[in-house]
Amino acid sequence: MSDVTRTVYLDGGEQKLELQRYRLAVLEGPNAGDTSSWEGRRVTLGSSPENDVVLDDGATSRFHAVVEVSEQGYVLRDIDSKNGTFVDGLRVREVYLSSPTTFRIGATSIRFDTTGEEVEVRISGREQFGGLLGRSVAMREIFSLLERVAPTDATVLIEGESGTGKELVADAVHNHSPRRGGPLIVLDCSAIPRDLIESELFGHVKGAFTGATGARKGAFEAAKGGTLFLDELGELAIDLQPKLLRALEKREIKPVGSNETVKTDVRIVAATNRNLLHEVKQGNFREDLYYRFAVIRVHLPPLRDRSEDVTLLVEHFLEAANKMAGRTSGVEVSYKTMDKLKRHRWPGNVRELKNFVERAVLLTQSDTIETKFLNVSDPGPISNQAAETTALPMVDLAIEQNLPFKDAKNRLVEQFEIEYWSRLLERTDGNVSKAARIAGVHRKSVEYILKKLDLSREDIGINPY
Repeated sequence: MSDVTRTVYLDGGEQKLELQRYRLAVLEGPNAGDTSSWEGRRVTLGSSPENDVVLDDGATSRFHAVVEVSEQGYVLRDIDSKNGTFVDGLRVREVYLSSPTTFRIGATSIRFDTTGEEVEVRISGREQFGGLLGRSVAMREIFSLLERVAPTDATVLIEGESGTGKELVADAVHNHSPRRGGPLIVLDCSAIPRDLIESELFGHVKGAFTGATGARKGAFEAAKGGTLFLDELGELAIDLQPKLLRALEKREIKPVGSNETVKTDVRIVAATNRNLLHEVKQGNFREDLYYRFAVIRVHLPPLRDRSEDVTLLVEHFLEAANKMAGRTSGVEVSYKTMDKLKRHRWPGNVRELKNFVERAVLLTQSDTIETKFLNVSDPGPISNQAAETTALPMVDLAIEQNLPFKDAKNRLVEQFEIEYWSRLLERTDGNVSKAARIAGVHRKSVEYILKKLDLSREDIGINPY
């Protein structure tokens, strides 16, 4: 066990991880001078705004590296980046960090060191909180946080990719709070036209604008005595943000077209799939408003980073899907399929996994879900109506997530490559040379592609001949 981390076992199955806060300081590169302190179990670095540490470095990959905390200490792990991660001039895939250590990713040099300040990370003994499921340390850490936060009136900011379950966190916080007897009002900031969002938030009086034939309460008043959940907060127009900040600070609102203020009595929970700190730096989100929301931050990890939760989730979704399909004898998942589900990247996260299970239960002709149901589109004979709903689900997902064309295309291409090479190598019994001949590419190119896609020899049974 490391001298900077220690696990303490508490009553009720709860654990306590004692560790030291650490600092990441950019010494060289476009972001030189940036310094941030961390105490979380996982901090990602790369050029994508979705990272914890966002680097404006063209030589870094979108998701380049991650610093993780374990019982053994602090680990720097390369996430199959194009240009690599280096410590003392040596390219590393995974290395334990001592304090201080300087490492390089792309053209950026970063120093890691501990601050000497001890922090505690509590890990819940439960595997479910509200509608959230997970037995991974990452999820049980979130459960522990929610157990302590939900009974309070603290503002909560939920961060995470689409499909990770942010709305389930909001539900759980509300239902475990003293306000559970009041309403839970959901306002999706991305689904309301810009010229109507102020009225939806604060309400309006009769004649406030064209079409306002009567007075109408907004979300703040509708949520009186309960919880207001602001989904997709990062989509809120910059010119409306000062009014929202004023409403949060003064606990009062002014309906559109009115000179009178109305007192509010709500708890605020918000969610975003954007990195709001990055949006602050870009001038798209007010810094003071960010800190007003980020009293308690809950970061939901993507499903690809908690594969140990897949079995629990599949079993849960299977039970529900079997009931929905009216099956007297339930459909099961084979060991081979479950193993593949754990290795799948799940760009749509838990929502995509749930969709897969429901679709597979409806379409399977046997009592076992087969590997083929993980394909981008199901190859079996299905009706035209089913084909319309299942073909190219990544396109539907991209539209739902408002992904830029380039990002959506990259995700779709990556998904195709993973499925193509996995299935081709299954067909050739893992023979790389034979797969290369069928695909019409050089064997070395296949090896590079497999490494890029993180398809290991153990995963797909590759043999060297």
